[in-house]
Amino acid sequence: MTRHIVCLTFDFDAMSGWIARGMTSPTPVSRGEFGPDVALPRILALLGKYGIESSWYVPGHTLETYPDECRRVFDAGHEIGHHGWTHRPPASLSAGQEEEELVRANEQIRKLTGRYARGYRSPSWDLSSHSVPLLLKHGFVYDSTMMADDYTPYYVRQGDVIELEKPAAFGNLTGLLEMPISWTLDDFPHFEFIRTPTWILQGLMNANNVAANWVDDFMYLKSNLDWGVVTYTFHPFVIGRGHRMMALEKLVRALKDNGAVFAKVEDAAAEYMRRPPRGK
Repeated sequence: MTRHIVCLTFDFDAMSGWIARGMTSPTPVSRGEFGPDVALPRILALLGKYGIESSWYVPGHTLETYPDECRRVFDAGHEIGHHGWTHRPPASLSAGQEEEELVRANEQIRKLTGRYARGYRSPSWDLSSHSVPLLLKHGFVYDSTMMADDYTPYYVRQGDVIELEKPAAFGNLTGLLEMPISWTLDDFPHFEFIRTPTWILQGLMNANNVAANWVDDFMYLKSNLDWGVVTYTFHPFVIGRGHRMMALEKLVRALKDNGAVFAKVEDAAAEYMRRPPRGK
């Protein structure tokens, strides 16, 4: 059956991403506050207008700081996925710290939704060597952090040995499904401006031009594959600005006009797992 699926996903970091970078002065904290206070109602209204179910990856810090706002997302029918607790990338944590964050945030998700998260997305998209075993241990169905495909989910490996002076030694496939993402389909690097003493993220690109690229990624899928998934990643405090909300609505309309089927990531993952064996 021909189906071209679009997953709209939102990393609901609020202020946690700035805190994880050590940026705790009033201005970066206020940038995070824009997400729950201003952007979230706009985004939920847009999704409701078009009857779209989406997936929200929420750090434990956001779940505990903004419980009412997270309840609004869940009550609107959207998936609540795991996004760490402190928004520190797992590659910067010990195995014990990483597991502690998994458990702590998952308990908050259970309190909100009545079940543990089925999906995980790593803060900053940087898994550790411990991540896959821990995700399997704690019963996750899928991860949405890696980039080895663009339209086709695949089962992830564990036990890779990657060294500079030797050929890569690949580990064994696991039962954890990867729902791949891409920085090109993420709003943050296109739009956010960050200045630190050592580096600058320029951002601030034209929203309509970026959205045109996003449409073309879907059109390539439609033209070349019978079945596939495009996963877009948004951050409420980024996409929720007025002109970007207008670009997001244009994107939604263009995708709908071209036959996109909108789905939560957990539902797209389940559909892939029901299909005949394929992929990596």
